[in-house]
Amino acid sequence: MTKQERQNDPIAVYDSGVGGLSVLRALLEQLPYENFLYFGDQANVPYGDRSLHELRDLAESVTQFFIAQKVKIIVIACNTASAAALKYLREIYPDQVFVGMEPAVKPAAEQTHTHKVGVLATPSTLHGELYASVVERFAAGVEIFQSTCPGLVAQIEKGNLDGEETLQILHDALDPMLTEGVDSIVLACTHFPFVIPQIEEIVGDRATVIDPAPAIARQTARVLKQYELLNPQTLAGSRALYTSGNGADLQGMAERLIGLKSTAHELDWHNGQLISRNSVW
Repeated sequence: MTKQERQNDPIAVYDSGVGGLSVLRALLEQLPYENFLYFGDQANVPYGDRSLHELRDLAESVTQFFIAQKVKIIVIACNTASAAALKYLREIYPDQVFVGMEPAVKPAAEQTHTHKVGVLATPSTLHGELYASVVERFAAGVEIFQSTCPGLVAQIEKGNLDGEETLQILHDALDPMLTEGVDSIVLACTHFPFVIPQIEEIVGDRATVIDPAPAIARQTARVLKQYELLNPQTLAGSRALYTSGNGADLQGMAERLIGLKSTAHELDWHNGQLISRNSVW
């Protein structure tokens, strides 16, 4: 297949649940004429406490599903999956183009005045090689304060963005950081941008909140251009949603969180593979 024939193929976006919708939102703004296929693995959310082996197996199976859909690029819109599986996927699928998430420690380290940066992330991200490498390369002379925000992903998956439980989780994470003088907050989980208003209410003018999604969208555009895969059409592209959970739930959250109206197709895990719940693609 020629590059011209592949230009109309969709961009795949993958997350454990609704978090990757924050990246999809940025991608839609950056690349409105592209076709998109979004998959949220809501049967297995949250990913944050899963083993490296589990995460790689899940990511490999999702990649196989995407390849079967003839996608031209796969955006792993999940910090946990990127940290666990991105390098592995690139090794076993050398012909497939991937874009992954990287904790935005570099811009935080560059802009901090107090030399104190807060990072909100899942345990798998914080304990992974990718995060350690980013901190080592870009955060010399900067003190890093970390929180895994236990339960926050689950609250966001339920749509509980400003409930008492969600606010308590955020206060537990942010208040000690602010006491220490943190002036930059890195959101190293794609679920967390959906509570930026609540975070900003807590931190006020004491800290800047960094959402990595716009940078990932720009990187995706650069990679598409590099491989000559940008879609030349000038009409809005198609948007398809898939979930291993409840389609109505993802559909409702996509409309609520990013204003996207699209039918959500349901998939099931069967012997480690994703299949249509209705056996029809």
